[in-house]
Amino acid sequence: MKVKDIIKVIEDFAPLSIQEGWDNSGLCVGSPEDEVTSVLMALDCTPDLVDEAVSAGADMIITHHPLIFSGLKKISPDDMVGAAVIKAVRAGISIYAAHTNADKVLEGVSGAMAARLGLENVRILADEGDGVGLGVVGDLPQPVSAQEALQLVKDRFSLKTIRASRPSGGEISRVAVCGGSGGSLISAARRSGAQLYISGDISYHNFFTPEGFMIMDIGHYESEREIVDILFSLIKKNFPTFAVRITRNLNSNPVLYF
Repeated sequence: MKVKDIIKVIEDFAPLSIQEGWDNSGLCVGSPEDEVTSVLMALDCTPDLVDEAVSAGADMIITHHPLIFSGLKKISPDDMVGAAVIKAVRAGISIYAAHTNADKVLEGVSGAMAARLGLENVRILADEGDGVGLGVVGDLPQPVSAQEALQLVKDRFSLKTIRASRPSGGEISRVAVCGGSGGSLISAARRSGAQLYISGDISYHNFFTPEGFMIMDIGHYESEREIVDILFSLIKKNFPTFAVRITRNLNSNPVLYF
């Protein structure tokens, strides 16, 4: 099998053409014509992940976050990105990322968040046409109070803490979500009629919310980690006997809570 065969499966699910203009999804290291016998999957590509791929005999790495976001002026082993690139090239490992293209399909990152919450009547929040766009919005099976919503989100996402705005006084029945950094979609969430918006990387001033609207920041990593399982299942479905595995060190979250 070749790298391009794996890429086709991913891009049939989440076309590269729909990624955000600032993004760098796609093949970061390697050639589409490279042979691949085993794939290792993770949320982030780190030097340690490349080492794990080498140990596991994997010749392709697939992540959600791109290893390279912008042009590199130098490739040095003293830099995390440079070290990962050097190790991958030396080992003949291809590196591919499905980032905002996997964010913008309904079955992707935000859709997984909605499913975890049990939302119904789910649709794209910032619809760009053709059924793609960032975030989703949907309805809870039954209205809940703000306190009940906080506990629901903690339970469904296995969280100990949540950064949240002042709890809304009314009931919450409609919820908007966006995986990753979703501060730019707060206005869209309000326009959708949602009483609650869940995302990550929300800045301080956005927590001053109007009456009847609440924000919960569950963390960037915490909101996106399920995409690894989605991509894993996608490849296994298309290539049932192919050697694909998820990193044994799945938690690559650089944000620690003390």
